[in-house]
Amino acid sequence: MANRDMERGGKNHNNNNNNNYFYDETSSGDTHWTSWLIPAIVVANLAVFIAVMFVNDCPKKIIGPNNACVVRFLGRFSFQPLKENPLFGPSSSTLEKMGALEWRKVVHEHQGWRLISCMWLHAGIIHLLTNMLSLIFIGIRLEQQFGFIRVGLIYLISGLGGSILSSLFLQESISVGASGALFGLLGAMLSELLTNWTIYANKAAALITLLFIIAINLALGMLPRVDNFAHIGGFLTGFCLGFILLVRPQYGWESSRTNTSRTKRKHSVYQYALFVVAVVVLVVGLTVGLVMLFKGENGNKHCKWCHYLSCFPTSKWTC
Repeated sequence: MANRDMERGGKNHNNNNNNNYFYDETSSGDTHWTSWLIPAIVVANLAVFIAVMFVNDCPKKIIGPNNACVVRFLGRFSFQPLKENPLFGPSSSTLEKMGALEWRKVVHEHQGWRLISCMWLHAGIIHLLTNMLSLIFIGIRLEQQFGFIRVGLIYLISGLGGSILSSLFLQESISVGASGALFGLLGAMLSELLTNWTIYANKAAALITLLFIIAINLALGMLPRVDNFAHIGGFLTGFCLGFILLVRPQYGWESSRTNTSRTKRKHSVYQYALFVVAVVVLVVGLTVGLVMLFKGENGNKHCKWCHYLSCFPTSKWTC
C-alpha cells in the first residue's frame, strides 16, 4: 500500500519541483502540508483499544482453574482465550457494549451512532496493528499533499459509507474496524489519479500499480470473518469523494497564467463533469442506503449473489 510514489508534472519546466508538486491557485511554489491528523487518528485508535481492554477485564469474567486468558500478566488488559478471539483482543460482548456495528441496535434501538463508533474499535491487537500500519502508509502521504480537512472528510465519510453497506448485507453479526475508511482513502487515490491525469508522468504504471493493490485487498476481503462489504462501501464512497475533493489544476495552467493573451482554464471539462457525476452518485447513494437501512431492508433480498462478495466458500472453508 506504500507504492503511491508516482511522478507528476510531465514536461516540467521548473527545476525546483519534485514528485510531490502541488499546483496552488495563488503560488507557483510547492504546497506541502504537515501531517498531524493521521498520527492523531492512530493515537486515538490505540487509546480506544486500551479502553476497550480495560472494560473487557478478561480475568474477572473467566475465573477458575481453567482460566485461559492470554498474556495473563497484563491483568485486566489480558486477551480473551484464542479459541474465542484469535486476534488477541476482547470478547464480542465487550465490543458490542463499546459501540460495535450491529444491525438490530442501529435499526430497532435507534443507535445510529454505531455507524461511526465502530470505525474506532478493533477486534484485536493484530487487527489494530494491520489497520494502523496501512493508515500510516496511505494517509500520511495524502495528508501531506491535500491537507487534513479533505483527508479527514474522506476518512470519516468513507467509514460511514462502509458501515451503511455492511449493515445492509451483514445483519447477523457485529462489525468493527477502520477498514472501510482505509479503503475510502484507496478509492480517493484512484479517482485522484484519474481526474488529475494530465499532471502525472508514467500514468499507466501508476494506474496498474494502484489497481493491483486495490484488487489484492478486495480479494483478501472474501476470506471468512472479514467484512468485505465495509471495504467495498468505503472504497466506492472514497472513489466519489476523490473526484470532489482532490481535484488539481490541469497541467500547464500555472505557466499559462503569465501569458495574459492565452490563459489556460484551471480545470478541464472532464474534471467538471466527473465532479458533478460524483456529487450526484455520492448523495443519492448515501441517501438511498440510509433510507433502506432505517426501513429495515435486507440488501441480500435485492441482490441474491452479493453475499459472495464478502465470503466466497471453497473446499478449505465455509461461510
